[in-house]
Amino acid sequence: MDWSRAKSVLILAFLLLNVVLGYQLWENVSERLNTGQKLGDLDADTLRMMKERGIGLATSASIPSETPEMRDLTYRFKSTGLAEEVKLDKPVDSRIIFDEKELLAQLGGVIPDLAEYQYDQLASTDNVFVLYRMAGGRPMFDVKLELFYSNQNQKITAYRQTQVELVDADGSEAHEVLPASKAIVPLVDKYLEEGSVIKEISLGYHGQLFNSETQYAAPSWRVLLENGKPFYVHAISAEVVQEKAEDAAAEH
Repeated sequence: MDWSRAKSVLILAFLLLNVVLGYQLWENVSERLNTGQKLGDLDADTLRMMKERGIGLATSASIPSETPEMRDLTYRFKSTGLAEEVKLDKPVDSRIIFDEKELLAQLGGVIPDLAEYQYDQLASTDNVFVLYRMAGGRPMFDVKLELFYSNQNQKITAYRQTQVELVDADGSEAHEVLPASKAIVPLVDKYLEEGSVIKEISLGYHGQLFNSETQYAAPSWRVLLENGKPFYVHAISAEVVQEKAEDAAAEH
């Protein structure tokens, strides 16, 4: 038996084994680090509840760590009554939704205040692109623009829009918002069903809509589930809002 050759084979085998074990260790550590980043600063009790009830985050989701100072918004609807669907005289390619400059070039002269709205891919559905009115770089979740498109010819054919004007609110004081890791605790504790998957957590403005000229919106975390259902959590008080404000916004 060639012991020299056998020794070389054994050394090579041990080296390969060490490489495989090292790679597996790196994967495990990397996975734990990524999971830690995704879950943010969730406390142990919340993590335990999520595990027991099968509540998790989608692979593309994470818990934001930002805590900016924000104040309430005051605004007015520019029109009353049901927001109507408006047909475009000339349909445009649906691909322009992914290019802001091209979108403005094609539809900026047709849709009022289009530059004030921003596309929200996760809130959009089949045949409808959803854009939200922006304020201070944050979306107003109750004020949206819907672009209707056809999958057959890949054309945007109509739109429906809620238009508002912001009102200066000198008495509104800015407050640092709660981190998302704390804001979602009451959702996990009382509202989310077993097996729920969180698709996205984002910060914007949301409020209860009233039958009055002036409306108010507070800094809010939107927690969007994989099934498309949104929850809104007041970013200062952590109060969960359950009413369907999006449907009511369409009436203006």
